[in-house]
Amino acid sequence: MDNIYYLWVEMVLNYIWIAFFLIAFLVAILRTLIWYFSVHHHYISFGGAGLYQHIVTRFGDSGIFKTIVDSTFSSSEDAFKISIGLTGIMALWLGLMNIGEKAGLIRLFTRIVNPLFIRLFPELPKEHPAIGQIVMNFTANMLGMGNAATPLGLKAMQSMQELNPDKEKASNPQIMFLVLNTAGFTLLPVTIMMFRAERGATDPSDIFIPILLASFFATITGVALVAFKQRIKILDPILLAWLAGIGLILTSLIFYFHSLTSSRLALVSGVVSNFILFGIIIAFITAGLIKKINVFDSFIEGAKNGFSTAVKIIPYLVAMLVGIAVFRSSGAMDLLMGTIKYSIQLSGLNTDFVDALPTAFMKPLSGSGARGLMLDSMKTYGADSFAGRLSCIFQGSADTTLYIVALYFGSVGITKTRYAVTYGLLTDLFGIIAAIFIAYLFFK
Repeated sequence: MDNIYYLWVEMVLNYIWIAFFLIAFLVAILRTLIWYFSVHHHYISFGGAGLYQHIVTRFGDSGIFKTIVDSTFSSSEDAFKISIGLTGIMALWLGLMNIGEKAGLIRLFTRIVNPLFIRLFPELPKEHPAIGQIVMNFTANMLGMGNAATPLGLKAMQSMQELNPDKEKASNPQIMFLVLNTAGFTLLPVTIMMFRAERGATDPSDIFIPILLASFFATITGVALVAFKQRIKILDPILLAWLAGIGLILTSLIFYFHSLTSSRLALVSGVVSNFILFGIIIAFITAGLIKKINVFDSFIEGAKNGFSTAVKIIPYLVAMLVGIAVFRSSGAMDLLMGTIKYSIQLSGLNTDFVDALPTAFMKPLSGSGARGLMLDSMKTYGADSFAGRLSCIFQGSADTTLYIVALYFGSVGITKTRYAVTYGLLTDLFGIIAAIFIAYLFFK
């Protein structure tokens, strides 16, 4: 198995994490030196006393290293509390998902969407196992079942590799499959809502519909780009009917929500989101009753994995939250975001979205890194702030493109990715743009 992509992505993330600390250290030294010169009246010659005084007031800090060290302790403790706080909610949803699987709801959904996927992968034989695996992978991703989606995706990639005439070069179906995964279409952003609840959001599910819309538009863009490149028959009646039907529903939602006032929009969005979520819970339980399975035992069986899943993310959260906390507490994050914000202000655009951009920048590379930045945004600006909400939408409207390339292509030894990475990143970009527009529509 060729791990070249996986290793490359891991090294890039490694360098980013190291950079958090090294840049923070250099910025802290600079701020300490500025303070030192101000105390000893060693005036800086450029710009006059006015500019010097501004620099000293804004950047000089004798206690910056203490601030940084304190942030390492507080962020480590915060990471642990977040992970433990997730245990109960994680157990709830894993238990419900287990009921849904045993009751056959996921298999039912697979049969419903199968005609769509046959047309998106015309080079695969209709009865080939890869079709079912692709549908199951997509379904699991939509329902937020990442633990189930990954092995299904790896199996689908291996099945497609069996049909691939050039074992080192990505085939058309493999590229379409990868872009579908990078789009990250999400029906149930359960984990994000759990983090929002833990961070004290008034309504953790208020980002449910915005994430649904942003991830849908990212998915449509990715599919359209790849379909055009591969000359897939977009005008196929069934394919058109599926895309037009979903597009019509979501477009109608956007026009309807756009017609509401801000207060009314928040109220309706919250009611609809919570109704859908509780409706899914009821559907799982009802299906279990109809299938005459032991619903309670099935729930307990699935919920047992909640604790182990929550505990597994502790090291990743500690690593990323400490790195981000050091970078932010040193003042480096403010310098970076301030530079971006100033550049955007020159064009006359609103800059409220800039504070959430770190999550968007990290998402194509690392899911855990983006998750850490999302949590940092909610902690810094508030879970119900515009930046806090937008960072959650960023987290839910795309997936970790470079990691997916590394994982899926590396698992079958593909070294020639063709246009897969480019189209995957373009899909991420459109997801980011869609997330910004939708966030302004819902929360401004």
